[in-house]
Amino acid sequence: MSGTSAKAARLPLDALRIARSCALPLIMWFSLGRFVRWALLYAAAHLSHGSWYQLRIVGVLFIFTLVVMVSLATVVGMLYTVREALAETRARRAGDEAQETIFGALNRTALTFAGLYMTWGLVDQDMRDFENIDRTLNPDRQFVDQLQGVQSTIGDGLTGLDVRISVAAMVVAYAIKWFAGRRHENKPGRFTGVLTTFGELAFVFYGLTATVAALKLREDWIEHRALVMGVSDATEDVRESPFFEWLGDVWPLLLDALVLPLAWLTVGILVYGAYAEDTQTTIRGTRLEGVGARVERSHNWTQVTLAKLTGGFTSRWIPLLNSLRLTAKGGPALFGLYALLYVGLHVGGDYLGRLLDYATAGGPYLWIVTGVGTSFVVDLLVTVLSMCLIAATYDQAATRKRLTEEPEDVEVGA
Repeated sequence: MSGTSAKAARLPLDALRIARSCALPLIMWFSLGRFVRWALLYAAAHLSHGSWYQLRIVGVLFIFTLVVMVSLATVVGMLYTVREALAETRARRAGDEAQETIFGALNRTALTFAGLYMTWGLVDQDMRDFENIDRTLNPDRQFVDQLQGVQSTIGDGLTGLDVRISVAAMVVAYAIKWFAGRRHENKPGRFTGVLTTFGELAFVFYGLTATVAALKLREDWIEHRALVMGVSDATEDVRESPFFEWLGDVWPLLLDALVLPLAWLTVGILVYGAYAEDTQTTIRGTRLEGVGARVERSHNWTQVTLAKLTGGFTSRWIPLLNSLRLTAKGGPALFGLYALLYVGLHVGGDYLGRLLDYATAGGPYLWIVTGVGTSFVVDLLVTVLSMCLIAATYDQAATRKRLTEEPEDVEVGA
């Protein structure tokens, strides 16, 4: 076994060591975050029904934006808590690097975290939890609304905004995002990154209704064009081919096994300050560096056009590529073992949840009460161990990079 593989094999032990030394603050961060998140979802679900419905929905979307911000703060807080247990942090302290506050880590992490949170579907669980709480608080409302012949609003709190109000709210949210973003670029303040992130999330959530309406109009217009109808038939045949059917079955597994672990590792790297925020740093030393240099020398309009065309790619993939490149410094065994342990934790958490549900099952409908406690315990264990695993993986990769490269080539945050 090579030295790199031997060090990677210590990854689960390092993660357990971090969990043992930082167990209490990790539990406190998780518990506080869950309590605030649940309280906000409860308030949003309670607010989503009644008179002045559209005004209520505006408030619901504002609260839901805060829910995502609370998730961000909880993750950053948990990762920041274990910072002093890492060998890389101690090495930086020995190199006279100033200690960063949690607000600095949160401000730096917020915007990219929000991009990962939205583009890779991590927000879906928040939406499902909101709908579940809404239905639990109003178990008979949908049935009563049907008897009264009125349209039920159960589960519509995130999508029930009027199109005109949606557009107006998008404008306000965009103004907040633009103003805070300019401040963050030119003269970063203590919370400019957080405020920019809030504007970005609000822009997405408030604009959801308007975006869906615009897409529906676009689909209706396109469906009546003969050429497009012919192309749609052809592409439908392609999508039904055996290869695409196989890809449709495999892609969700790849997401769960590789992409999502890498996305969460990216968040950890962001918190610990070793993240390259631009594409140029990520592609440095690769064949793409020459292409990037030629783009930098091109006309301004060419750069703007390419930025627009590749914006979705860069927001989705560049953070992950940056994390994969840093992790590769620790050897392929490190990332492979990290992904295996990450998936194993979540699969084991599912089985543990079933075991606890079975062990606490009693009379009829008792699971409604006991399920909350068992779910909290399982989520606590899985989340704490996952954060420790992320920290241990970063620690090994960053330490190896620092030891194998020249000091001036090591990219670390402030």
